[in-house]
Amino acid sequence: MLYRIAEAADWQEARQTGFFASADLQAEGFIHTSELYQVLETAARYYAGRLGLVLLELDEDALQAAGVVVKREFVASRQQDFAHVFGPIPLAAVVRSWPFAAAADGRFSLPTELGG
Repeated sequence: MLYRIAEAADWQEARQTGFFASADLQAEGFIHTSELYQVLETAARYYAGRLGLVLLELDEDALQAAGVVVKREFVASRQQDFAHVFGPIPLAAVVRSWPFAAAADGRFSLPTELGG
């Protein structure tokens, strides 16, 4: 599974259009995603202080079956490979979603179903 931290407005639009897309797709040509073990660091680095977030769980096999290309690419600033999704994500590939907010101390935690 892959995970995407999403703006609530982007998720709401996806539920209306049938496809999730975000500003990074238009700006960079792909949607950034994380493996489960990368989600909390990604949240701390890029989403601190942000409200109205949603965590999306994506089925990589469903993405590929829909013809959406997924490539793992090395990100030097994190010294890790990250999965990049090259196209809008069909709702059929979104397995689950959760509200994703930081606690009062500013730290994010995973949903209970994911071990948080």
